[in-house]
Parts: sequence; structure tokens; C-alpha cells
Amino acid sequence: MSFDERYRVIESRDPRFDGQFVTAVSSTRIYCRPSCPARTPKPSNVTFYATSAAAHEAGYRACKRCLPEAAPGSPAWNIRGDVTARAMRLIADGVVEREGVPGLSARLGYSSRHLTRLLTAELGAGPLALSRAHRAHTARMLLVGTDLPAADVAFSAGFASVRQFNDTVREVFGMPPLDLRARRRGTNIVTPGAIDLVLPHRGPLDAGGLFAWMAARAVPGVEVATPTSFARTIALSGGPAWFELRVDDASRVRLRARLTHLGDLSTLVTRARRLFDLDADPIAIDEALSRHPELRPLVEATPGIRVPGAADPHEMLIRAMVGQQITVSAARTALTSLTDALGERVEGFDGTDRLFPTMAAIAEHGAEVLRGPAARIRAITGAAAALVSGELSLGTGDDAIDQRAALLARPGIGPWTADYVRMRVLGDPDVFLPGDVAVRSGAAAIGIPAEPGPLTDWAARTAPWRSYLTTHLWRAAPTVRRRTLEPEAHS
Repeated sequence: MSFDERYRVIESRDPRFDGQFVTAVSSTRIYCRPSCPARTPKPSNVTFYATSAAAHEAGYRACKRCLPEAAPGSPAWNIRGDVTARAMRLIADGVVEREGVPGLSARLGYSSRHLTRLLTAELGAGPLALSRAHRAHTARMLLVGTDLPAADVAFSAGFASVRQFNDTVREVFGMPPLDLRARRRGTNIVTPGAIDLVLPHRGPLDAGGLFAWMAARAVPGVEVATPTSFARTIALSGGPAWFELRVDDASRVRLRARLTHLGDLSTLVTRARRLFDLDADPIAIDEALSRHPELRPLVEATPGIRVPGAADPHEMLIRAMVGQQITVSAARTALTSLTDALGERVEGFDGTDRLFPTMAAIAEHGAEVLRGPAARIRAITGAAAALVSGELSLGTGDDAIDQRAALLARPGIGPWTADYVRMRVLGDPDVFLPGDVAVRSGAAAIGIPAEPGPLTDWAARTAPWRSYLTTHLWRAAPTVRRRTLEPEAHS
């Protein structure tokens, strides 16, 4: 967007652009979200930044009125696949806190110095500043959304010390932590040891569709899904964790969580957001898809449709491979058997008492549990072993082309699986699955070409939102039992 386009956004106070950039005002030394209700500043006093970290680095502090740190994340980091977007996804996942800038650089294939130059040139801030801004956002969320003691907030947000936490909050928000907490509205009564947060998102949100998707695929013991909630266990660096996503009476997405180590909270929040695609721009997506008459009824029936993400990239690959060429129900049965046999037992909450099996356990014992063609079982256990050894790398910071090539090079992984994993793990909004039985069935139901070649050509007109087209076609597919000789679409 040009300066003039962004200025028109802040004049109209359009909330759709919250989180996509910030507005820094030189006369006040404050930066705001685009929808800030304050008087629109003169153009000569305005500088736009892609991230709050850049505004911090330029000497601005966050607006106390609109709290730009509370905005949803930018959808650009999923739409784009360049090194900047990959770095932002990894920073949000807590890689800098766990592995430092050298670890982030190694994952991206650059030296620390060169990566810092790249990010500073484009975003106005290097990886340390970007990570610091992410910690500040997490700290604000905990201060206003929980009753955790300030020291617990500091370490949950990833700060190395309470002093560093206090200094950062003062610098970013212009007030000490307890003053920031005092500005929250209402009270928040939380069960001891639990965390309850509101996750901001852009509306509309097809929450019912997300919960139904999760319910059809929930692995008993690991996941529990209802028409209004989804909960699961997950292994994080500090130990097992549990979280639940639900929508409250005010249409807010709420996250409840229990963690072994509070320092994993930021990573958990990021993964929950990715799982429910909460950083998407649904109005832009719906407007683009509605331009096609064949799709307009689907969009009108399901505004704000989302593409489910992945809580754990390695787990997602195994689930996709198990689900190849079988129905969703059959895949769930196989994954349940695998988890019952190999999943680690953990303290249970609300019907969950196991973790999904580790890649090491699947590599070593998967052949004893999995049923089906021997070649497929070897492919699954071989992929798990490759993930354990590092021969195969799979994560949210991958280059999309490289990830796809690495997966296709593995025995037993074809184009459907590689593209499906890319859609779910990277959050790539422009993946299409023309060979998918349910996609083709949905296409036929709405009167567009159903054969892979013509369907691929037709879908090209919806770029860069073909993942959302795919999700709409899945929804439009008649509810019939799929043939097992073709890829099952959404395991």
C-alpha cells in the first residue's frame, strides 16, 4: 500500500487493517493501530511502519487508547513466502527465545548478520527487536487478561528477568506493568494454575465450521471437540501443555490453557492462532471469492471461512500420511490406535490424557501398531525417523517450494500430501488440491469443472486464495462415503 492509501485507511478508521501496519505520529511520539479513534494526525506528522517493533526502534511508544499490541497479527506473514515472512512466523513461535538469533538464522539459511540486515532494511527492526516486541505483546495480553502475578507474567512472556520485563513495558506502553493491568475492563477470575485469554481476530469467523472440522478428526485422549469448543494436549519445549479454544457470548475467541512451563505460553498462543487461522483477513478473502458468481452463494452461506492450521508440524505430516486414500473416519480409527499404543500419558483435563506419539516412538514401534499396505507403513515410520534424525526438516519457517520438494522426495508422499501439509503447516493461502475426491465432488455440486485439469484452470482465477476455495469446495461436497482408491481430502 502507498502512503496515500494507508492515510485514507486511518482517516476512515478501518478496523480491517489493524495489525497490518502501525501509524507513528512525530508530534506525540506515539504509534497507533489504523482504527484508533483519536483525531487523525496531519500527513506531515505521520510515518507508517510494518511492525510495532520498527516503531519502538524509532523511539515511539504504544497508544494507551487503542493499544496496537492487542490487534490481530498481520496476514502478510502467511500470504508471503519470502525470508521476512518466514522469519516472522518463527519469531512468533518463540524460536529466538529458545535458540537465539543464531538458531533463527540457521533455520533460514543465513548468517545472523545478514538476516539482521535483511529484516532491518524491510521492517525497520532486526530479529532481537522483533522478538522483544512479541514479548511485549504477550506481556500486555497477560496483564490485562489474567490475574497472574507480575513475576509470572514476565517469565511467561519470555523475559529473562523481572527488571527486563518492567523496563520493556514502561518503554513500549509508557507505564509500569501494574498500571497497565489497572486499565483493564472488568475482572477476570481464573482457576489457579490456569490461563484464560481473549485472542483477537478479524471478523467474520466461521467458528462452527472450525469446530465441526476438528470434531470429525479428533483423536480420543489427545483431542476433544464439541459444536462450541476444541481442546487438546500438546508437547512443548517446557513439557506437556493443554489448551481449549471456544467462542464466548460476545463472539470473542477465548483460550484456556495449562502449561508445565509458563515460558511456553507465547508459543502456545501462536500455535492456537495458527490452528484457527485467526490472522486471516476474511473480508478481503470473501470479497475476492464473491466476484465469481459460482462461489457467491457459498461465501454468503459461510462468511469468514477459515483454513485449519496445524498445532504441530511433525504430527500433521503423520496424520496426512495415515489419511491418504482412506476416509476421515478410517484415518481417525488408525490414529486412535497409534495414540493408544504409543502416546505418553499426561495429567488429563476435560477428557484428554495423552500426547500424540513422538516421532521417535512412531519410528521405533509404529510398524507394530499401524495396519495396511507394508509400503505405506514403511513410508510413515521412515518419515518419522527422518524427522528425528534431522534428515527431513518440517516447520512453519520453511520455504514453500523447498518443503514441497523435500516431501515429494520421500517414499510414499505424493503431490496431495505435500500440498496438504503445506496448506496446514505453512498456512499458505494459495494451495489447491485438484485430485482430491471431496474437492472434485464439491466442484461438481456447484457447477464448475470437476476433472483435475479443467478444475485447476478454473481455480487459477481465485489466486491467491485457492486454499479458501478448497475449503469452500470441501464444505459443498455431498456427504457420501468417498472411494478409497483416491486421496482422502482432509485427514
